[in-house]
Amino acid sequence: MEQTYLLETHLFEDIARTQGLDASVLSPQTWPFSLDWLPRSTYLVGGNVRDALLGRRADYLDLDFVMPEGAVKVAKAIATHYQAGFVLLDAERQIARVVFEKATVDFAQQVGDSLEEDLHRRDFTVNAIAYSPHTQEVLDPLQGAIALRQQVIQMIAPENLKEDPLRLLRAYRQAAQLGFTLEPNTRKTIQHLATLLQEIAAERVQGEIGYLLSTAKGTPFLAMAWQDGLLKHWFPHATAIGLQQLGQIDEAAVTLSKTWGATGLELSGWLRDQHKTSGTGRSWLKISKLSCLVSPEPSRAEQELWRLKYSRAEIQAVLTAIHWLPQICAVEAEPLSLRDQYNLFRGVGSAFPALAALAMAWGTSLAAIAPLIERFLQPEDPVAHPAAPLTGKDLMTQLNLPPGRQIGQLLEAIQLARAEGEIETRQEALELAMTLVKPRLPSQ
Repeated sequence: MEQTYLLETHLFEDIARTQGLDASVLSPQTWPFSLDWLPRSTYLVGGNVRDALLGRRADYLDLDFVMPEGAVKVAKAIATHYQAGFVLLDAERQIARVVFEKATVDFAQQVGDSLEEDLHRRDFTVNAIAYSPHTQEVLDPLQGAIALRQQVIQMIAPENLKEDPLRLLRAYRQAAQLGFTLEPNTRKTIQHLATLLQEIAAERVQGEIGYLLSTAKGTPFLAMAWQDGLLKHWFPHATAIGLQQLGQIDEAAVTLSKTWGATGLELSGWLRDQHKTSGTGRSWLKISKLSCLVSPEPSRAEQELWRLKYSRAEIQAVLTAIHWLPQICAVEAEPLSLRDQYNLFRGVGSAFPALAALAMAWGTSLAAIAPLIERFLQPEDPVAHPAAPLTGKDLMTQLNLPPGRQIGQLLEAIQLARAEGEIETRQEALELAMTLVKPRLPSQ
């Protein structure tokens, strides 16, 4: 192997010395299968090599291997032996996946006649480093280790970005994820190719955007992606003001988390994705940020979100936040009555944390919104979480009423009366219901 291929291998040696090879993803001891299953021509490639050289660790392993031939055969044999899941991802390109309980392992046949040619087809130099688990050699023909040291995301070639335009957006996501910057020529090339992103499947675009929305580290890079034209097709109504508000939501999240995070907001999933770092899944922080990127007109906002393949629940949460924003911002001028608070919580439901962060980004003070947050965090609060002290069955039995809309209306009236402090007990609720029904009962 030529010396140029082994450029900067002292980075690997530093990792092995400081954190121990046994603790690194580069060590077969951390894998869910034995190294003996891999031919000696197998190399570990991609993000896991990059992260290992950076000393980054993850609880869930995501490994990528390339080999000159037999990739699917090796994957199937490992899956069979370890009783793991097997998925044939691409029969033509010979790519397969083995799914373990705490690891996903991809096996692919190398592209081209050599591993070096395969590495030259990848997206960025930091992802074009290969490691041999058999010999512990690092193959780095594109000097990705230098980019790691300089902390830059640098493309390999414009043609590689054109081959899969999602890589245009992935550059910003990986820069945010790693705390890196974009190499200037790489960014200029992305700007030139930006319109190609609209050709990519919406689900893939949403995944990259999801990570940028779910963390404060992603906010400046999402703004940069917008400036560079990558979001024009997907968020045609996004504005400089809307992008600026994303940072203000991050600031609101810090304030709210410091004040209430340990007592409930964080537990409700409002800051964190409910899936791993893939960016998929829902966090209320992400919902509030999406509200700043779409059209303020609900029907257009809905169309934009459907086009990006967001779920019905996510779309409804965004539309709810947009609809109720003026009402919650009004508390800055005058506190809401109990009835208005009741109606707000009934309308917003579990999306309230997203609305709270959004309202603060629009200038509502913490002091003005705090009473509403306190109510939301109390499961028994009759205003934020109304519950009638009796059931519909109780009403039908006690008042001899048939099932139907009237039962729901009576329960709603009882809940509102309880929220306003007019009633508390089951007997008081029943008496109120009798009063409301009495005019409709036949005369004696």
